[in-house]
Amino acid sequence: MNTADILEFVDEALNAKTGKHLNDLQRKIIEGILNRQKYSDIAGTYGCTAGHAKDVGYKLLQLLSEVFDEPVDKGNLESVLERQLNLNINFGDRNPTNFGHSNTINYINGCSEIPTPTPDKSQPPNPESQGKKNQVKIEAVGKLRQLGLSDEQIAEVLGLALEVVKQMD
Repeated sequence: MNTADILEFVDEALNAKTGKHLNDLQRKIIEGILNRQKYSDIAGTYGCTAGHAKDVGYKLLQLLSEVFDEPVDKGNLESVLERQLNLNINFGDRNPTNFGHSNTINYINGCSEIPTPTPDKSQPPNPESQGKKNQVKIEAVGKLRQLGLSDEQIAEVLGLALEVVKQMD
């Protein structure tokens, strides 16, 4: 996911919760944090003092903590956004909280290079690890229902049979 998509997601989440949009400096701060820049570097790019950028950055991170209902700071912004993006899985027009345009978000890359995933062929899947994966899916069903997803949507996302999802109460 590129920076523009991340900024769009944050702006939409902020607007949905507060009715406000990100301003230019807030956008630069998010972009700078994801690129591991210091506030002084962000300020130089935007054309303000480092102190002003730091103050706005602190307030922005506090606001994002409220929007995402978890602590957000400069050190964990990327992880928080990754979690939040994964919670807001896109189901097309059926989902009123339709953020972004892709069906699956694997990671957020704040840097310019995109890593190439390499499949792990070192060990074949074993029954114990498969059981753990199924348990995680079972636990996810309840969480996804709390987010208002239908059984059909949950089955599609988790790769489970619809009958299996309907049996889980």
